[in-house]
Amino acid sequence: MTPQQFMDAALWFPEAVETEPFGPGALVYKTAERMFALLSDSDEDRPARVTLKCEPSLALELRAEFPAVLPGYHLDKRHWNTVVLDGTVPDDELLEMLRHSYLQVVAKLRKADRERLTALLGEDTPPLPS
Repeated sequence: MTPQQFMDAALWFPEAVETEPFGPGALVYKTAERMFALLSDSDEDRPARVTLKCEPSLALELRAEFPAVLPGYHLDKRHWNTVVLDGTVPDDELLEMLRHSYLQVVAKLRKADRERLTALLGEDTPPLPS
């Protein structure tokens, strides 16, 4: 998945917004003012990376399954994974990780926000990039 495809997928979620609170080079995706994804730019030495919230036991499973999934960079490593966008994690798996991250954040919102966003999302996932 390319960084642009990831940006499109992250903005597909209900009430998702893109911000740059850390300055250029780090795009933060939020819903209800809470971060669910962070996309870091690539450079000549490394591909782009995305950091996603994750349930701790699943985070460990994903790290064991995919070498490109690492403990969250500069975040609580129990609850966040960083995924290197080097093409080794299948797009459908990355989209599922993104959906999981969004739902992890939504689950901690106040009841009215949680119910609204969950209803808007339903069972849908972002479309696979073409």
